[in-house]
Amino acid sequence: MTSRPRSRAVNRLRDSASLYLRQHADNPVAWWPWCDEAIAAARESSRPILLSVGYSACHWCHVMAHESFEDPDTAAVMNELFVNIKVDREERPDLDRLYQLSHQMLTGQGGGWPLTLFLAADSLAPFFAGTYFPPEPRHGMPPFTEVLRRARAWHDSKPDDVASIGQRLDAGLQAMQTQREPEDGVDDAALITAAAGHVTQRANREHGGFGGAPKFPQAPQLAMLPRLARLAGRPELAEFQHFTLDTMARGGLRDPLDGGFYRYCVDHDWTIPHFEKMLYDNAQLLPLYADAARRGDDDWLKTCAEGIVSWLRDDMSDDTGSFAASIDADADGEEGGFHTWTPAAARAELDDAQWRVAETVFGLDGPANFEGRAWHLTRRGGPEGDGPELDAAIKRLRRARARRVAPATDHKRLASWNALAAAGLARAAVSLGRTDWLDRADRAFAFIQEQMWDGETLHAVHANGAAYNAGTLDDYAFTLDAGLALLEGRWSDERLVFCQWLADTLLLRFFDNDGGGFWLTDERVDVPMQRLKVTQDDATPSAAAIATRALQLLGWLTAVPRYLAAADLALRAARPDILKYALGHASFVTALADAMAPPAIVSVTDDGTAAAAAMVVTARRHDAVHCFTRPGPGPSRASVCIGNHCLPPVSTAAELEEQLQNRD
Repeated sequence: MTSRPRSRAVNRLRDSASLYLRQHADNPVAWWPWCDEAIAAARESSRPILLSVGYSACHWCHVMAHESFEDPDTAAVMNELFVNIKVDREERPDLDRLYQLSHQMLTGQGGGWPLTLFLAADSLAPFFAGTYFPPEPRHGMPPFTEVLRRARAWHDSKPDDVASIGQRLDAGLQAMQTQREPEDGVDDAALITAAAGHVTQRANREHGGFGGAPKFPQAPQLAMLPRLARLAGRPELAEFQHFTLDTMARGGLRDPLDGGFYRYCVDHDWTIPHFEKMLYDNAQLLPLYADAARRGDDDWLKTCAEGIVSWLRDDMSDDTGSFAASIDADADGEEGGFHTWTPAAARAELDDAQWRVAETVFGLDGPANFEGRAWHLTRRGGPEGDGPELDAAIKRLRRARARRVAPATDHKRLASWNALAAAGLARAAVSLGRTDWLDRADRAFAFIQEQMWDGETLHAVHANGAAYNAGTLDDYAFTLDAGLALLEGRWSDERLVFCQWLADTLLLRFFDNDGGGFWLTDERVDVPMQRLKVTQDDATPSAAAIATRALQLLGWLTAVPRYLAAADLALRAARPDILKYALGHASFVTALADAMAPPAIVSVTDDGTAAAAAMVVTARRHDAVHCFTRPGPGPSRASVCIGNHCLPPVSTAAELEEQLQNRD
């Protein structure tokens, strides 16, 4: 290894629009953002690249930053041996997906954040990968400086091995994108049965959700359950969804003061969360709580839906109507300090009547549940304690908490996550009859269309007054889905035109006409290593599955065959993955269920009469129904189409009810 004299580090993150990158702008590390200039610098200096991927609300990203990136001695080693690149995974989900998958292939383990990789400068392929590394030996992990020196020494002494690893990774990634034929003898009904079986195997009957600690809400899997229950004839699956939603909300995953949900819990029974709050989690949970409240006539789940909307309004929105990305786990250098309490601190804020209720409802009369020293508020038990005293206590505690040092909010706007929020608000509005929520969905969608779309490209990020980064499949698919959800709540011919542009662009720039399915990245965008297809759900649903479902619905709504044909090809391409791991492909299972038993498309001509309103109410009482209301002259009528078959138009709610009851 050639030693170089230490020079003054130039950190190039200070002017970044990304909050996460700016959080590292004062590091003594010579950070670059991901850019052509950084890659050229690595190639010209014959140094490998140290790639660090994270996000602003990530607790362990902050830990590694404090321990290593802020340390001058560690930074000196990094600067001498590598070209150091920092990536905000929320702004570049394409890079994050690629290198998370590479980490998994190299280590045989799941990744996470912070993600730490060492890349060959010529191929941009990693030759060594990890996540968090401590500053000194800990739990069997070597110190970060030792990792740095050994990675560089191996890179310099084993160039053929470095190249070979990159070639094997590249070949492996390419093989993963190759179309596989579905297994003979496995029909769609068998896939649905397998999916129901996977749910049964993984369902945690005691605490809800799937598996043990750590416990994530896994919204795509929960969203699948009512549709799967209907098609498989397994009503207990829908009941399990209701149980899980209730259990999560009464535990520590939900913040009882502001109504938002945290990202995940560290234990198996939903008690203690990691305290970051993500827009995408709450956006997906909102319609689940609203629809479950509608189906079960459940006031508590309705309260949870209302709480999410309040959190979106109060903590995440601004006068543009769009939504911020996340709220940090840490505040004032401490995780949980903003959110946890002691009984004495809570008692000091409440009067006697409020304290008597809050002490019991929130578990302040029991032992500390957070690190043996503090109380994280939960809502165990039933509705006991609900009433004006508890409502007043919540307001007082929230006002008191607001006086503390608050965790940072990442105010960048992401098209994909804002689209999830718009879709969630629109669907919740339809479920619970809340036109004010529909107004909020309208504003969020308008921000995407007016500020993040330039007529040719949908951009992924908006920050500091500008939109940038070409959108990925997530941005286009989620925005199309949100547009269709809004059309159900409030018809607009102009919005339908935009939805058709999104659908046509998906087919032009993202669809694989040879093998079926969707690429993650726009065909016009250069990507390192391999262009990927992603069928599996993550914390957000598979964009390929959402694109498939959106094309199905748009095809049924507009009778455009190419949308339905593309959806069929995408489903065919995903079938081997569904068969292999149905629960991990829940969004595609839902798309498959829709293809097997198409939902009813109800079109109501609304002449402003009570008869038209009654038909809309009737349609929206049913599951597996999409109801679109278009203004028009009387008399009001409703038409029901199921797949490529339409029933005779009807003019009364009773006639519509009969058609929907007998559609099976």
